[in-house]
Amino acid sequence: MSYYVSVKRMNEILKELQKHYKVYAPMRFEKRGRYSDTDLIRYAEINSIEDVVYDEKSDFSPKEVIYPITQALFYFTEYEYMESKVDDKKILIFARPCDINGFRRLDTIFLKNGGTEDIYYKRLREKIKFILMECGEGWDTCFCVSMGSNKTDDYSLAVRFENDNILVEVKDDEFTNLFVDEKEIEFTPEFVTSNPTKVNIPEIDSQELLEKIYDLDMWKSYNSRCISCGACNAVCITCSCFNTLDVIYTENGKVGERRRVQASCMHEDFTTMAGGLGFRKTAGERMRFRTLHKIYDYKARFKDEHMCVGCGRCDERCPELISFSTTINRLYDEVEKLKKGEATQTIEQTASTEEVK
Repeated sequence: MSYYVSVKRMNEILKELQKHYKVYAPMRFEKRGRYSDTDLIRYAEINSIEDVVYDEKSDFSPKEVIYPITQALFYFTEYEYMESKVDDKKILIFARPCDINGFRRLDTIFLKNGGTEDIYYKRLREKIKFILMECGEGWDTCFCVSMGSNKTDDYSLAVRFENDNILVEVKDDEFTNLFVDEKEIEFTPEFVTSNPTKVNIPEIDSQELLEKIYDLDMWKSYNSRCISCGACNAVCITCSCFNTLDVIYTENGKVGERRRVQASCMHEDFTTMAGGLGFRKTAGERMRFRTLHKIYDYKARFKDEHMCVGCGRCDERCPELISFSTTINRLYDEVEKLKKGEATQTIEQTASTEEVK
């Protein structure tokens, strides 16, 4: 069933929901953007429906709700350890279709990867239900349609914001009673069917081709362009790498906590091992890894879908204006040349093409 709900009434419903749920949505943080006098939009717990920023794309993804940048896993002494606690309330997240699809990728990584479930992810993931937010026409850096992540039916509620009213589809019986007094209407959420930005995913069908891709000159162009800051990983809904570290409370070193801290495959020391050996020493090598991980490795391992959902946040967050969608399309062109036996682009040609785009 679907309903036509005023903002005032939706706030009353929100208060009812908050008795059992922590409700998260993209919120505006004024003057905290990456440039002076700009705002930051990221996920946080809301107090009213007016807090929801529905007409702009958030700078960060909702993964921080259950996979924060840093979190305590457990506390320890020399004799015992105690697992960290989580809030008893369940979780509702206002999310775009691409982000809901991104959570499915995170589920695969944390819960279906090698036969071991990550209990710290699972205990929060089991609490989550989604409120789907329509995207309208999307944004110019989105390429969700190319990645097949523009649609989803994995939601409990769906909303369309219209001035002082909100259209709500209720799919989950748990929430039906909250809307029984509201005006019924015909409403089902619409999904983006075309993006201004389109990508072609290269078909890598042999180990021989993959090895040739490793040696492409296009990767070397990122040695001077990418500063390895890892901003692209921080905003990505599907990036899930982390380190663990022990924070010691006392001088004896036997009391403290173990924390999980998000990590970035684009950082220079990401693959550095004891003794100083590193497997990906240049920014280009790290860009090659990230690109292939998003549009080849993940699907090769888990079969169903590519890791990238095409949200485009990495394009908008990169301080060097490196476009990931352009990188994918460049790789596609190079792979097609390799398959035809044609000469691939030199470093200079690749850099020139990137600048034009």
